[in-house]
Amino acid sequence: MEIKNQSSVTYFILLGLSDHSAQQAMLFALFFIMYSVALVSNSTIMATIAVDPQLHTPMYFFIWNLSLVDICMTTAIVPQLLFNILSQSRTISFSDCITQLFFLIVIGNANFLLLGAMAYDRYAAICKPLHYFMVMDKKFCLGVLAGSWVVGLLHSLLHSMMISRLSFCASNLIQSFFCDLPPLLKLSCSDTTINELLLFTEALSIILISVFSIVISYSRIILTILSIRTREGRMKAFSTCSSHLIVVTLYYGTIAFIYFRPSSSYSLEKDKAVTVVYTIITPMLNPFIYSLRNQKMKEALNKICGRFIFFHMF
Repeated sequence: MEIKNQSSVTYFILLGLSDHSAQQAMLFALFFIMYSVALVSNSTIMATIAVDPQLHTPMYFFIWNLSLVDICMTTAIVPQLLFNILSQSRTISFSDCITQLFFLIVIGNANFLLLGAMAYDRYAAICKPLHYFMVMDKKFCLGVLAGSWVVGLLHSLLHSMMISRLSFCASNLIQSFFCDLPPLLKLSCSDTTINELLLFTEALSIILISVFSIVISYSRIILTILSIRTREGRMKAFSTCSSHLIVVTLYYGTIAFIYFRPSSSYSLEKDKAVTVVYTIITPMLNPFIYSLRNQKMKEALNKICGRFIFFHMF
């Protein structure tokens, strides 16, 4: 990706999460553990779905891809963060910063659209069970997945090119632990009105597509669940959606807090804490949310663990 910028700034300094040197070792250990857990747990989910034929359904196809997105999200951020803590050098070149930003926007937008597609999948499973595999056929699922990544890619290219043409001629201190749009826009000495308008309108349009799919799907799901006569049947139907609802609440809640409020209301410490939630903690928790609340996934994981133990015993 070619970057043309008239800025005198050639690198940025990521201020990270703490200025206290005594806390650096603790932060390194904490984020190393969370990153390792995120990699292992998401990789385990992906491997389990891949090897178990019973999980070769549209629902688990999207869960597999959500785990891939979670791995990509944490990998785009945490290794750079760990390196900066370990080396005590918080610098990142201008080109590396824009590259990190590019991948984060791609991943973030793909995540939004995947969550919307997963809501539609739950609608098809509960409201149209007899036609589920016709509605959610392979062609449709692959098309939704490809569309999610293509839209994210185009969205990211536009934002990356727009911000790479801004001038950064004063401070190069980024009040975050990774390169993100709001901190970069605040640093620029150019007029960022178009960038901010683009961020709000285009990002909002993508989120609205996802939110519209989620709201419409769950409105129909709720009506269907309420029509089920037995309490056991209603609970069973709702349990198939609970994991997705938890993930949606975590992701959308933190994103809305960071990006969709007036810049005058920014609080540096709160923003850093909330950003850690959606970039590191949520990708780490997602596999546990889906595995612990899903009976088929738990059974498949038990089979995999049993085979692993048997193989090493004999």
